[in-house]
Amino acid sequence: MSVNARKTALIACNTLAALVMTGTICMVISQPTAATPQFAMQTGLSCGACHKNPNGGGALTPTGEKFKANGNKMPTKTNTSTPPE
Repeated sequence: MSVNARKTALIACNTLAALVMTGTICMVISQPTAATPQFAMQTGLSCGACHKNPNGGGALTPTGEKFKANGNKMPTKTNTSTPPE
C-alpha cells in the first residue's frame, strides 16, 4: 500500500469515527417529545383539549400549559378563596 493510500484510508476512518461520535452524542443529548396519545388516554380528554391543533401537537392551550407545568398530570382544582376568619 502506498503512502497516499494509507493517508486516504486514515482520513476516511477518522472522518467516519467523527461522524459516528457526533451522531451518538446527538442521540444521547436530544430529548424526545413528551406529548403522546397516552396523555389523552390517561386524562380521558382529546388531544385538542391541551393543543390548539385538534389533532394534537404544536402550541398548547392554557389547559395544556397547566398540564405541562404540573409534571404532565392534570392540575387539581383548589379553593382559591380566602378562608373565613
